Amino acid sequence: MRIGQKIAEKTPVFSVEFFPPKTDEGRTQLFDTARTLAELDLDFVSVTYGAGGSTREGTVDITTRLKEDVGLEVMAHLSCVGETVEGLDATLGRLRDAGVDNIFALRGDPPRGETGFVQPEGGLGSAAELTAHITANYDFCVGGACFPEVHPEAPDLDTDLTYLKTKVDAGAEFLITQLFFENRAYFDFVDAAREKGIEVPILAGIIPVTGYAHTKRICDLCDASIPLELESAMLAAEGDQEAEFNLGVAYAAQQCAELLAAGVPGIHFYALNKAPATRAVLGALRAAQPWRGAQGQRLAR
Repeated sequence: MRIGQKIAEKTPVFSVEFFPPKTDEGRTQLFDTARTLAELDLDFVSVTYGAGGSTREGTVDITTRLKEDVGLEVMAHLSCVGETVEGLDATLGRLRDAGVDNIFALRGDPPRGETGFVQPEGGLGSAAELTAHITANYDFCVGGACFPEVHPEAPDLDTDLTYLKTKVDAGAEFLITQLFFENRAYFDFVDAAREKGIEVPILAGIIPVTGYAHTKRICDLCDASIPLELESAMLAAEGDQEAEFNLGVAYAAQQCAELLAAGVPGIHFYALNKAPATRAVLGALRAAQPWRGAQGQRLAR
């Protein structure tokens, strides 16, 4: 089923991002996690993408298996890095033939060790170009990424939103944010996007913190900020893994509840291929249903 249609028919939606593991043990963990989280009535899952080699092949294989073997609605990530149009079309054809309906179109980050994105010879130069190529030649539902704290390469929010609108104009039916911890950043971003003429649903990307040091490294890589209050509480745990886990789950549950009460159209969890934290947060949300009687329906569409 097309995710755009699912969002239109059911609000809020809940989804999870996975990444292709590099080991057999990692694959087993991923599918165990997927089956566990599927019991909480996930609306879809996405699978990240790496340029070239086994990571790219793993995206197609894992996306297909999650659909066929686990019974989940799926969305495959696809990026321009290191890919020719011919190579992109080969991947899109495989996904189409496997019955996948949804693509998350990305420019992609530069390979490790490189300072900037370089358009590959015979390839595409942006997520907007990739989105336009997909919508012109295939019948996928296409989603796009957005950045409540501004894309690291954008000089300011207005410039970032101007580019974001080109992705939507090219055919992106919904957006998913980069991870964030301050809900005000999301609310202000949605307001600014609507003023810019971006009307598609914007799902909130949330990571339940299961370990402070690891999450800090992720935030440093994607230029996401951790609120001082959360950072201080994590540091006060003094490396106690159980305390950090419990604090992270409590914070994410409260953060999601506030978003859902304000009418957010969906929560996309960055689960890092592990079930416990996302299962705890999503289970609490399913029980409490903070979206009932949600205010601020401007967020829902």
